[in-house]
Amino acid sequence: MDKVFFHEMMFYAYHGVYPEESRLGQRFTVDLELGLDLRPAAESDDLAKTVNYQAVYETVRSTVEGKPVKLVETLAERVIEQLFAKFPVEYAWVRITKPDPPIPGHYRAVGVEMRRERNRRDE
Repeated sequence: MDKVFFHEMMFYAYHGVYPEESRLGQRFTVDLELGLDLRPAAESDDLAKTVNYQAVYETVRSTVEGKPVKLVETLAERVIEQLFAKFPVEYAWVRITKPDPPIPGHYRAVGVEMRRERNRRDE
């Protein structure tokens, strides 16, 4: 399976359990990998036969910067759901990182990773 990837997309949003997260917001980074057959695009040099990077970015941006949630797990699932709804990918892997989490202790970053495969029975 071929893949298209995005590394360290940066957003500012208001997700989190702690009151200061929803009041002040924080940075989030998103890494993304989308699995699909890239041969048709490579052979034809046709953007319509792959995923448009800008459209993927805008989908992720609107989801991450959209309605706040408490859990990064919920946010990651929403990103994947939107990607499956808009793009013909076989799987999506996403990592969402909070680079500066407001939790006691010294952390460089925390976050989640999820990988989901498209369920063809649901189409």
